[in-house]
Amino acid sequence: KKYSDQTLTKVADGTKARKMKTSHLLRIDEHDFTMRPAFAGPAVPVGVDVQVESLDSISEVDMDFTMTLYLRHYWKDERLAFPSSTNKSMTFDGRLVKKIWVPDVFFVHSKRSFIHDTTTDNIMLRVFPDGHVLYRFSHKPNETWVTVTAACNMDFSRFPLDSQTCTLELESYAYTDEDLMLYWKSGDESLSTDDRISLSQFLIQKFHTTSRLAFYSSTGWYNRLYINFTLRRHIFFFLLQTYFPATLMVMLSWVSFWIDRRAVPARVSLGITTVLTMSTIITGVNASMPRVSYIKAVDIYLWVSFVFVFLSVLEYAAVNYLTTVRDGKDRKLREKTLPCTCGMSHARTMMLDGTYSEADANSLAGYTRASMAPEDASEKQERMVVHLSLDTEPTGTKKKGIRGFRIIQNTHAIDTYSRMIFPGAYILFNLIYWCVYC
Repeated sequence: KKYSDQTLTKVADGTKARKMKTSHLLRIDEHDFTMRPAFAGPAVPVGVDVQVESLDSISEVDMDFTMTLYLRHYWKDERLAFPSSTNKSMTFDGRLVKKIWVPDVFFVHSKRSFIHDTTTDNIMLRVFPDGHVLYRFSHKPNETWVTVTAACNMDFSRFPLDSQTCTLELESYAYTDEDLMLYWKSGDESLSTDDRISLSQFLIQKFHTTSRLAFYSSTGWYNRLYINFTLRRHIFFFLLQTYFPATLMVMLSWVSFWIDRRAVPARVSLGITTVLTMSTIITGVNASMPRVSYIKAVDIYLWVSFVFVFLSVLEYAAVNYLTTVRDGKDRKLREKTLPCTCGMSHARTMMLDGTYSEADANSLAGYTRASMAPEDASEKQERMVVHLSLDTEPTGTKKKGIRGFRIIQNTHAIDTYSRMIFPGAYILFNLIYWCVYC
């Protein structure tokens, strides 16, 4: 076989070239990374920025919130500096984090927190030639994704017309402010939020950042960063589920004022039904709330409504009692005057039955012994009955006494007054309540 004189040059395979190990390039084995950078020197500045991805839940019962966020740390460790002609950074995954020093930032008052690990630990480390380090947690490239559940001290004194301010706090666990200076990297711009964040019960009003020193008596002062957000509760849900039903139950209890006082089953069953319904509403509201020792705004409304419903039941108890007492007195009066009523006219018989009209009462109040003129036997007998029933009081007070007896004993008047007093008082209470809490 004849070959060409041209010299064939074999091109080297760059993929098979010997590469320098990361530990050699960053000289990891030459330093003790259990100590912070510039040990025994000035505090290490560690910048932090956060992107809030979502507010997953707000729990009034547990008084906490759950938030998912992207957390980034920035610091400089000259021990990781490496030579580079292009000044490009190198990116590593979470396996290198276990070999170098990283800030020990944790969430203060955290109940639960975790770094997402699907499909691997969501940690990225980027090292620049001058030793600057970017440390991120995320499911996205170059970020760290963290979900944390933290405590939120809530004040329910104005619930459900309340606003709550919750705080997520970040702090170094081991290093005091003399060793590590934790700060927001870009001030208020260090915190960014997703515009799509929303909650079913709350309106997110404001996110902002603050920082201050926290003191522990046993260890000293620490830098602490705060993510503050204010939530205002949506009231429409509670209007439909709590306030409207309670108001309707109170109005329903007023229906008994228009039912005849002798319809005992109707009025009693209506009163008991409204009382039990109000009790159910109060129990349902408190079941979804923590057992706080102070009075909430919704408690005031529900318990005042319960009192109005209960008073409507007591109103009928008073009406029924006065009706029973009056019927007993009328029965005794008929028994005493029965032998003398044989010759009396219909109008005077009505007076003894207790159903006389005001005109009858006024006409009877004028009878006295001195004004009686001689008439026939039947009219004389009638005047004697009137004299016996009215002569127990002075003549000047007879008319007034009969009128007072009619108003007090006539249970229709109690119902009539209740029809005006109960709605008027409840409307006044609502005006004061909503002016105070809105």
